[in-house]
Amino acid sequence: MFWLYSGFLVLVFALLALDLGVLNRKAHIIGVREAMGWSAMWITLGLLFTGFIYVAYDGHWFGLGTAIDVVDRTTNDGARAVLKYVTGYLVELSLSVDNLFVMAVVFSTFGVPGLYQHRVLFWGILGALIMRGGMIGAGAVLIHNFDWILYVFGAFLLYTAYGMLRFEMDSPEPQNNAVVRFARRFLPVTRHYHGESFFVRAGSEASLRPPVPGHGVHDRDPAVDAAAPGTLMMTPMFLALLVVETCDVVFAVDSVPAIFSITADPFLVFTSNIFAILGLRSLFFALAGMLNRFHMLEVSLALVLALVGIKMLVGEWLGKFFGESYNLYVLGLVVLILIGGVVLSLVLPQPDEHDKK
Repeated sequence: MFWLYSGFLVLVFALLALDLGVLNRKAHIIGVREAMGWSAMWITLGLLFTGFIYVAYDGHWFGLGTAIDVVDRTTNDGARAVLKYVTGYLVELSLSVDNLFVMAVVFSTFGVPGLYQHRVLFWGILGALIMRGGMIGAGAVLIHNFDWILYVFGAFLLYTAYGMLRFEMDSPEPQNNAVVRFARRFLPVTRHYHGESFFVRAGSEASLRPPVPGHGVHDRDPAVDAAAPGTLMMTPMFLALLVVETCDVVFAVDSVPAIFSITADPFLVFTSNIFAILGLRSLFFALAGMLNRFHMLEVSLALVLALVGIKMLVGEWLGKFFGESYNLYVLGLVVLILIGGVVLSLVLPQPDEHDKK
């Protein structure tokens, strides 16, 4: 298993290195057309991976598909593994939509130049991959040793879905993020952006770098001028990165239990989750200008959470009732719920702020 996970991680980091080190080496504003192309590439890679899933589980490579999946009490052959992987991938991708709204608020609040938003998201998603891997590993150990925890996860997801439907979500306030306040206690923060730097030293060339190349030298940064020469300082771009990372931890509390409603197989959980996260960055740039139009997606995501929560609580009984096609029905329902949210968002007028109050 070590070589299996190592090989997958080598593939992931090679793709990320190609992304940042070659294709996006030069900072630039990501247009909708370019973002759609990247989104199509990541989704295609995620779906092409089903070919490996099928062959590996059908042939029991590296011992895959030989253990009992505690979620539905079956062993995963090629077809079952593919169905669970695709369902998990779609659930994780849909639950990540909330991240896109938060990212938009973060970039707006911190005034991150469009030229550097890709850089913030790249490092944010790299951190998310590491954190998700740890959370998935811990969840897999808990479920395999205490399978009753599935019922706890299911109840938690139902409670979260109820909260999303019952209560209006408060607008996030990134500047008041606890991690940001904690970071400010240890390092001073520059007033302006300094190129694409996350940190600068007062008096260094980087501390005098203009926020956007070609736009001339910005006004003197009073925070840098007030600091002693050589003082290490954070830039607002690092604060934006901190908020993006902490928000992913919050959303992972919902999404990681959700994937365990589909399967407890750690390889299927890990790979479907990682491919969903990899496509999130390009999806943000593709949908950035249209996010406010999909006002019914919050309801759709709550219904998806409720669906997977119910599956965790009574999945064994439903599996006996619906038979072998049970997971296919779940996948179909997830797709219908998401399509319904998009269609209703386009058909129904969006309530203005006065109506919400």
